[in-house]
Amino acid sequence: MVVDLKANELVLKAGDSNLSLEERNIDGKLILTNQRVYFKTKDEHHSMFNLEILPSQIKEIIYFNTLKIFPNGINIILKEGKELRFKIGNRNAWGQALNRIY
Repeated sequence: MVVDLKANELVLKAGDSNLSLEERNIDGKLILTNQRVYFKTKDEHHSMFNLEILPSQIKEIIYFNTLKIFPNGINIILKEGKELRFKIGNRNAWGQALNRIY
């Protein structure tokens, strides 16, 4: 799995994640850099779900629990109204890091 970084872009945090779309979960890796957030799928068959989110696109970060009890969800709400729900370990550290960039 390779992500092409832009000039002067540094990876701040990376971890295995799932993107939740309606009834579907897409396995991948969430990557936070000093310039953007990437979601890269593990399976090339799902490459249409690869995402690049700029800090200027983020409206809000909201935590959620999966299965109502597991505190491992982050919902990134974009200014255009789209919601991107990720399941990720160490949610609080991710939330703090994401809040610093936008």
